[in-house]
Amino acid sequence: MNVLIAGAGPTGLTLAIDLARRGIAVRVIDKATEFFNGSRGDGLQPRTLEVFEDLGVLEKVLQQSIAIPLMKIYLDSTMVDQRRMAEPVEPTPDIPYPNARMLGQSRTEKILRDKLSEYGVAVELDTAVVGFAQDDDSVTAELSTGETVAADYLVGADGGRSFVRKHLGIAFEGTTDESIRTLLGDVTADGLDHEVGYWFATKENPMAGIAMTPLSGGDQFQFGAPLDTDDADTSIEALQELVDRYAGPGTAKLRDLTWSTVWRPNVRLAERFRVGRVFIAGDAAHVHPPTGGQGLNTGVQDAYNLGWKLADGREEVLATYETERRTNAKRVLGISEDLLQKHVDGDESAMERGENTRQLDVSYRDLSDTRPIASGDRAPDAPLVDAAGNNLRLFDLLHGPHETLLRFSPTTPATHPHTVDIGTTYSSPEAFAHYHATAGDEILIRPDGYLA
Repeated sequence: MNVLIAGAGPTGLTLAIDLARRGIAVRVIDKATEFFNGSRGDGLQPRTLEVFEDLGVLEKVLQQSIAIPLMKIYLDSTMVDQRRMAEPVEPTPDIPYPNARMLGQSRTEKILRDKLSEYGVAVELDTAVVGFAQDDDSVTAELSTGETVAADYLVGADGGRSFVRKHLGIAFEGTTDESIRTLLGDVTADGLDHEVGYWFATKENPMAGIAMTPLSGGDQFQFGAPLDTDDADTSIEALQELVDRYAGPGTAKLRDLTWSTVWRPNVRLAERFRVGRVFIAGDAAHVHPPTGGQGLNTGVQDAYNLGWKLADGREEVLATYETERRTNAKRVLGISEDLLQKHVDGDESAMERGENTRQLDVSYRDLSDTRPIASGDRAPDAPLVDAAGNNLRLFDLLHGPHETLLRFSPTTPATHPHTVDIGTTYSSPEAFAHYHATAGDEILIRPDGYLA
């Protein structure tokens, strides 16, 4: 089998790693002439951290990222409060990574590219899909280099303006609000403490202001400020003028602007996520406001959901990708939209991040199933003790491209190639509790860490 992936952002890279570790031939192409160098999607949610652990990149992510910073709130140049978007919580036996991390998107992508290279796969830049056709057995794609490629599957992870989605004729339903414009950029700010973030606004309008959020790995901040609808200046001079206006002259001297863009609320959901042997994922399938930090994370989980299904290849399995991921994307878009509306309305709680943004509650269960845990739910972690008295985690045994059969106090020999016997081979009262299991229960865990 071979798979062609258009787009080398977090979605395309996650999918490529998941396929490559299964021994599947994969090519990743991107129309860009150089790798992205900006912070953009800098929030990594707890569920994404679990995915990254399975893919073998979590250690580097944790080393290079930072916790959600404390934000100092200034109104008319006077500090009036300090708060976090979410207060840190302690890990629990079933949730090892309960707190989001902050890491600039370009640094996340570099970590993923390095991991992909371990499988002998490199991203091919300045290469785009410019046409394709498919039949029952394969996809034939025309590349901008003049090459014609035959693949078993094509995946469009090529962003909100996806050529793959457009070529399939899939409607991208939603809205773009031109009345709201935000200037975003990565910049150094002399005079500000890089250990904290800042919100600069006026007492008259405290919810309209500048956010300066520290970025890991240097002295830069991610800068976010409102723009007039007819203003498109993204220069460092324009940023400096906005800082002087909201924070007061002399508060911070900006330098080393390395990335900037004008963002508009663009909320869209593809009508379909698949046509035959061609799939779309990430921003090609759903575009989110940055409120809640959901976009990048939802794309990563699209890829994590799709990888094992492509490897499986059965139609009844492939068909569940669109059903599961489109339903989830619609729900998550609703969360992002609600938070965006709070910003527009000037609601102070717009800065807060609740349980529903961690993506640990993503589930593919039948909503009529009212059991505490059911098929489609995330598989919880749990501490284990083996027969030799060694401590380990259930996630250690679930990691990898395989499915796993959990058996609770079994009385028969194991026949599944990846079996974890709890209550015999491994001791774990917590596993019994988290899975609501009793002796004799068997639970199959999908390769993407959800109950089958």
